[in-house]
Amino acid sequence: MELRPAEPADRPAIRDVARRSLQASYSLGPQAINSAIEEWYDEGRLEETLEDEERLLLLAEKEGQVVGFSESVTAADNTGTLLWLHVDPAHRGEGIASSLFEATRDHLADLGAPHLLGRVLADNVEGNTFYEDRGFDKVGTEQVEIDGRTYVENLYSETEQWGREPVETAEGRTVYVDHDNHERGSIAPFHVVHVDEDGDDRYGYFCSNCNTLANAMDSMGRIECDSCGNVRKPLRWDAAYL
Repeated sequence: MELRPAEPADRPAIRDVARRSLQASYSLGPQAINSAIEEWYDEGRLEETLEDEERLLLLAEKEGQVVGFSESVTAADNTGTLLWLHVDPAHRGEGIASSLFEATRDHLADLGAPHLLGRVLADNVEGNTFYEDRGFDKVGTEQVEIDGRTYVENLYSETEQWGREPVETAEGRTVYVDHDNHERGSIAPFHVVHVDEDGDDRYGYFCSNCNTLANAMDSMGRIECDSCGNVRKPLRWDAAYL
């Protein structure tokens, strides 16, 4: 088996592996799967991913056939996020996921992101077990939408947990900044902010560049801090660890 960076010519194979993985891992209907493939893996989106220096798309190839891939991103200072890990169902149980995982972690470390975060839908039993078996701790959850339906996504971290810090809004309300859950901004990371310390409901985001709350998000998941101009672009358009 060979592990290598993806190339433009690999786009059809990437879509095929993703489709097979979706069908095998989740109880998604045909329409939802088709919509996901069209949105996440169309030619334009894959081209953007391949050209983005902060994203990493690694392929597992066996006898000339793409049998799996991982996508990750350097989401914040010293931190990388594993967004997707797809393996063709016909080749599961061969150690492909583990090899991709380790190679992804090594590549991210080389890019200056030695700390790894992972995301996986709550109903993906194999995906959650995968992280737990590697000593990752669940540090939070998020709600995400796939084809009009809401799913719960678990967040995993192998780094020391810093916890949630209480801060006050301009209206005098106490909310909680999650230092273990952050995403890349154009200047500095944005940390997720929760309504309560348990982290059950999201309030918005906290800009770590100017230490202000920024809770306005557009329909594409873009956030801009009004105080300093720090911008968060969406890291992913789905919610799946597959």
